[in-house]
Amino acid sequence: MNLNHIKLTIIIVFFTQSILSQKNIPSIYVKTIEGKSINSISTLNKNGLTIYSFWATWCVPCINELDAIHNEFDKWKEYNVKLVAVSTDDARTKRRVRPLIMGKKWNFEIIMDENQNFKRSLNINGIPYTIVTDGKKIIYRKIGYKPGEEKDLYEFVIKNSINKN
Repeated sequence: MNLNHIKLTIIIVFFTQSILSQKNIPSIYVKTIEGKSINSISTLNKNGLTIYSFWATWCVPCINELDAIHNEFDKWKEYNVKLVAVSTDDARTKRRVRPLIMGKKWNFEIIMDENQNFKRSLNINGIPYTIVTDGKKIIYRKIGYKPGEEKDLYEFVIKNSINKN
């Protein structure tokens, strides 16, 4: 396969994913870090934007992104934004979640998507994956993380929070 075929394949995959992607947060049962079953809709911010960050304990870019957001999150709160970190760790790795978040002292909501039903319902194929919602409506999607991209997300939050008021 030559380089043009690879590029075309990548474009088709991303285009197909965007067409097939949900436009709203689905109603799926997930668990809190304490193991209580809750509906994904209950995690939405009723008065502002919600950021969903899909991650796992074995995903270094995921942890780097959440660390970067955590370091700046106090200033984000003035825009009435809520962050929900959705762990996609499965039965083999879920025991690592609590120690990791306790060590990091992340100050946002953590939910467990152990069977990855929430992730699949949103047609997410890789992590880290970030979604921003306004109510149930998905207004932003991004896969991957490079240092500094949290600043772009912050600018998006500011712009969309100010436009709401």
